[in-house]
Amino acid sequence: MSGRIVLHVDMDAFFAAIEQRDHPEWRGKPVIVGAGPHVRGVVSTCSYEARKFGVHSAMPSRTAYSLCPQGIFVPPRMDVYSAVSAQVFDILGRYSPFVEGVSVDEAFLDIAGTVHLFGDSRTLGEHLRAEIREKCGLTCSVGIAPNRLLAKIGSEEAKPDGLFVMPFAEADIRAWLAPRPVRILWGVGRKTNEMLARYGYRTCGDLQAADPRFLRKILGDAAAESIRQHANGMDVSEVVCEEEEKSVSREHTFPEDETSRDAVRAMLLHLVEDVGRRVRSVPRWARTAKLKLRDGAFNTITRQARFELPARDDMTFRHLMLRLFDREWPEGHRRTVRLAGFGVGDFTLSRVDPEPSLFPSSASEMMDKRERLAEALDRLAEHGARLGCIRESCDKHVFR
Repeated sequence: MSGRIVLHVDMDAFFAAIEQRDHPEWRGKPVIVGAGPHVRGVVSTCSYEARKFGVHSAMPSRTAYSLCPQGIFVPPRMDVYSAVSAQVFDILGRYSPFVEGVSVDEAFLDIAGTVHLFGDSRTLGEHLRAEIREKCGLTCSVGIAPNRLLAKIGSEEAKPDGLFVMPFAEADIRAWLAPRPVRILWGVGRKTNEMLARYGYRTCGDLQAADPRFLRKILGDAAAESIRQHANGMDVSEVVCEEEEKSVSREHTFPEDETSRDAVRAMLLHLVEDVGRRVRSVPRWARTAKLKLRDGAFNTITRQARFELPARDDMTFRHLMLRLFDREWPEGHRRTVRLAGFGVGDFTLSRVDPEPSLFPSSASEMMDKRERLAEALDRLAEHGARLGCIRESCDKHVFR
């Protein structure tokens, strides 16, 4: 292995855990965050108590109600969740300068340069978990490994509220992975899992012993090589900080291949909220936005578009994201998505774009209003304000 030490931190049932923290009477009960039980919409996340009934994220809320009618259905408070996420990321930054945020509740840290301050990686991880528990009132699961793939698998192994250190020697890694099901690997969604099972590949050990030529025949060259490497614990991807990419992006991997357009759309709207808040953490305006969709076979498409004027507010971000999404996935069309992501980039330090523009001053005035509104909501969210309904109402008013 390369000598890297990667830590993956995943907040436990993040949105639901915040609701249980803020409503002590809900602790130990099935809490379901998302659309109401009798309306068209999906579950954003749910507590572990609800998961025992088969409820999971991206599930239609009506289905969740049929499985768990005693569940406590709560509308999302994205501003509150974003404020808590910022608090968590502030803590992570004290354990490594190299933090790659994946979503509001998940991140990779390269801790190779800071582990000596704590003695060993396990001690660092336990200190991190204790600080999040003390300052945020929440639990998280941590995986530590020589690369991103194994760190992610390790945090899943630790759930909930635990820490797992993966083997670091190559032979030990392959031995540890061998009996595990292939579905734990990146790139193995429901359909790929079913296809591999038809040919007798059910465990990582089966893939380790597979003929690469046959895998390429059934999966295609790129997917076969990627999955074969992952089955052997190999992953060369680096922990990448936003500053290095000169962009801010967030992604969400669904627990199973997602075929519901509404579920993917709703998740993207959540991601836009976090991207907007992080963009506004420093003076900068984005010129471009990017939509990312990946299916269970690891086929990825990205669609990019330019803002009319450099932007930093959620409303403008949402408007362009929805335009890209509707174009890529029109209503009535069928497709499968395993990962969805949204990001903005090509930053400038001023909204006055140095490139020539023919847009009227009214567009600039509208952007001023949206920015002031977004910044005001950010400030209120830092104090725990419950602004989900306010933001929705303001959006309707501004777009009217």
